[in-house]
Amino acid sequence: MPEQRPFTMPTTAMVMAAGFGKRLRPFTDKVPKPLTKVLGVPLIDVALNRLAAAGVKRAVVNLHHLGEQIRAHLKDRKEPEILFSEEEEILETGGGIVKALPLLGDQPFFTVNAKIIWLNGKVDCLLRLAQMFDPDKMDALLLLQPTVTAVGYNGTGDFIMDPDGRIARKPEREVAPFLYAGIQLCHPRLFRDTPKGAFSTNLVWDRAMEEGRLYGIRHDGEWYHVSTPEHLTEVERNLTFHGWRF
Repeated sequence: MPEQRPFTMPTTAMVMAAGFGKRLRPFTDKVPKPLTKVLGVPLIDVALNRLAAAGVKRAVVNLHHLGEQIRAHLKDRKEPEILFSEEEEILETGGGIVKALPLLGDQPFFTVNAKIIWLNGKVDCLLRLAQMFDPDKMDALLLLQPTVTAVGYNGTGDFIMDPDGRIARKPEREVAPFLYAGIQLCHPRLFRDTPKGAFSTNLVWDRAMEEGRLYGIRHDGEWYHVSTPEHLTEVERNLTFHGWRF
């Protein structure tokens, strides 16, 4: 794993909230996925509360599908400060971040998907990312969830990781030990020389992997993915069983 070093806690984050949430239909035909409630709390509030607790002062939220509902929901929020990045056409994960870069600034920032719930282990995972991030050798540090313990996830994982924390794609037709947990800490240079319009963050991750500048850390807490009505039921059942309240 990357060695811990003196660090600065990022104070800016991007919350990815523009998607259509197609797999959660018909609910998301009328309500944007980030406003889906888990145990009575909208997913986007879970993410923003976690960011605020970790010291993040400013969050950029991208908007597209039913974005006016998200804007209205967050209009009175004070911590963190909320800025919006409007997407006339949906720009996917990479394009959405590139459009928001003028609001994000020139220092490393977190990105968080507004479709996950994470419970910290002994140390806040955002703090762990900040402690492990080395801008001299990393363009991005990803939070990775062990595939076998992911709740609400039915895929085969995304990455393998070496002892130093460098990550690579899994071999085809194999199950990877880790999946991307929807949280990363990245430097703006990760998005240099990117195409205009919509593209996936996978494009810049693949380049960073080739350059040996993409790293990961293993999440040591619980992790829940909310993508379908069945997953939502499963997630709420698991959280209730463990007595969790937001």
